Amino acid sequence: MKLGIRHHLTVTREAPPGLFLDGGERGEILLPGRYIPTGTQPGAVLDVFFYRDSEDRLVATTEIPLVMVDEFALLRVLSVKPSIGAFLDWGLSKDLLLPRREQTGPLREGDLIPIRAIIDEKSDRIVASARINRWLDLTPATYTPEQPVRLLITNETPLGYNAIVENAHWGLLYHTDLATPPRLGETLTGYVRNLRPDGKIDLSLDRKGYVRVKPLSEKILEALQTSGGKLPFHDKSSPEEIRTTFGVSKKAFKQALGTLYRDRQVTLSPTEIRLTRS
Repeated sequence: MKLGIRHHLTVTREAPPGLFLDGGERGEILLPGRYIPTGTQPGAVLDVFFYRDSEDRLVATTEIPLVMVDEFALLRVLSVKPSIGAFLDWGLSKDLLLPRREQTGPLREGDLIPIRAIIDEKSDRIVASARINRWLDLTPATYTPEQPVRLLITNETPLGYNAIVENAHWGLLYHTDLATPPRLGETLTGYVRNLRPDGKIDLSLDRKGYVRVKPLSEKILEALQTSGGKLPFHDKSSPEEIRTTFGVSKKAFKQALGTLYRDRQVTLSPTEIRLTRS
């Protein structure tokens, strides 16, 4: 019954403040009335997240937090109390505390800051830590070139965008390889380009060469077939539209489209792509 992650718990009984859930070795856990799904009765199993409230009691919620314990996220600062720390928006009614000792510099209301959700050993409460390097593996990674990896975009640098790779390593997306900038806090699938001796990883949002073009070409053909043989994409389509629909850069899209055109599988016009009818 680890604190700070989601669990499926059984409703044991009703009470004026809400429902009590079977928390195993942690005892009964209250689900306040405002979080109870309509029609829930004792014996039902609910997907809940639980944490300690301001009075140190275990409380459950059906709300979904923006970050679980032992995960990273980019959260917004709601308020700052210099003697205590900063309070962050993590998607729950109760704000997440970033204690002063876990900060790396001054913060202001409205700042976006990368953090890791952790359990404070002294209080057994969920708190945030902005000391990211403490929680990452800084030794050289063992990924392989072109391996797909999950990325969390944390901040922009003069070279590009820093990203946390697979919840474990630092990586970098270079400006020169990006058709359109990613959003801070966005979670993306990227690809390993190079493993550096300092433990960081050079990344790309697209596969290279034939490894990238072939599956993308097949994806375009499938989209054409699903949409009745035509798609509203052309040379002036924005990189954002292409990224949203196909998950790749405009450069990669045009390479795959060029392959399909050379193979006479599609025809192109100033306003759309059409599937070639045999």
